[in-house]
Amino acid sequence: MPQTHCNSYYAATVNHVTDYPCLESEHEVDVAIIGGGFTGVASAVELSERGLKVALIEANRIGWGATGRNGGQVTGSLSGDKALTRQLRRKIGAEAEDFVWNLRWRGHDIIKNRVEKYGIACDLKHGHLHTAYEPAHMGELTDSLEEAEQRGMGDRVSLLKASDIPDYLETDIYHGGLLNMRNMHLHSLNLCIGEARAAESMGALIFENSKVQRIDHGATPAVVTDKGRVKAKAVLLAGNAYHRLERGKLNGSLFPASLGNIATVKLGDEVARKLNPKDLAVYDCRFVLDYYRMTADKRLMFGGGTNYSGRDSKDIGEELRPAIERTFPRLKGVEIEFAWTGSAGIVVNRIPQLGKLSDNVFYAQGYSGHGVATTHIVGEIMANAITGTLEEFDAFAGISHIRLPLGEWAGQQMLAVGMWYFQLLERLRLSGRLPVKRSAAA
Repeated sequence: MPQTHCNSYYAATVNHVTDYPCLESEHEVDVAIIGGGFTGVASAVELSERGLKVALIEANRIGWGATGRNGGQVTGSLSGDKALTRQLRRKIGAEAEDFVWNLRWRGHDIIKNRVEKYGIACDLKHGHLHTAYEPAHMGELTDSLEEAEQRGMGDRVSLLKASDIPDYLETDIYHGGLLNMRNMHLHSLNLCIGEARAAESMGALIFENSKVQRIDHGATPAVVTDKGRVKAKAVLLAGNAYHRLERGKLNGSLFPASLGNIATVKLGDEVARKLNPKDLAVYDCRFVLDYYRMTADKRLMFGGGTNYSGRDSKDIGEELRPAIERTFPRLKGVEIEFAWTGSAGIVVNRIPQLGKLSDNVFYAQGYSGHGVATTHIVGEIMANAITGTLEEFDAFAGISHIRLPLGEWAGQQMLAVGMWYFQLLERLRLSGRLPVKRSAAA
């Protein structure tokens, strides 16, 4: 059965409630896109701007999946950047570092320009703080600062000491942080729906409550639901962790991880200013991290507790409460008005997966928890590929990925064990039993 949005802060404060028709009968377009999250919608805007006729088919509502459930942070933390750089270096040499660095920030520009061009009201703000949860994390942040300075972005970032943190956050749990004024935060669902409306204004057909049953491959592929069919010159599968299509080729390559978020009751202007006087988005340096920000109506939105087993948390509000109260003692006992979970698509090497299922059927997935900016980059890359410019698409399509065997359930457990292993390594490094690995992270 099709589903409405989960009981999230985003759904409760959406600007426009979508009510697109169910796909019925047969339609013919240039490009059919499966999935109404950021990847599909961003690609629809790109293709519509180029004059192509697009049909976007969503099983539930626009932004129903991870797009409407995330923390709303737009950062330069490109998933799998180190692994991506290593693989690209073998293909394009020294240009790999420049390629990956530019990818970090390209999504910011796409989102900012699109919000301005189409007048999308999504509470877009600049300012982000990457915090050191342990003293050893300062080395990572120092490396990030140095890289930003070398890349000409030194005027947008600054390193904070532990003694500086009280000017930015009402907490004593951090040992410093990297302030980045290029990074942004926003209302994710309002952005996605605003982009869908922009695509619709350019002629895109949008269908909700239309679960795709199969893709018919061939010279003129087709997307088939139980009530309708869309024929196209090209198809883009953009369902990420929320579809069961093309399992033969995609099984074992991507796994869902459950992410949890809450939003408190409205705290009021005075409390909000005390908690977060600069109105920054925040996350810390841990492998499994906390992330939070203030909403436009002065609630604390707080996320964390990533679960790699594939199972949703039973009560994400109570699971996150200790972290909220540890971070902000003022909020001990605060009422949580909204609590929700969502599934991020996790790739073993954390590099987004772009490829083809047949000559004219493409797929894009796997942002490993860093999807708001990356999906918009991917939307541009996929639109370029579909219209004949394949260089960037080919760079991603040529990446070697690990495909876990033994079926999805067993693969999920292997992933969970792997994540536990990396968390253990992190604890050992921070305890001094292993050398701290310093690496630039945006």
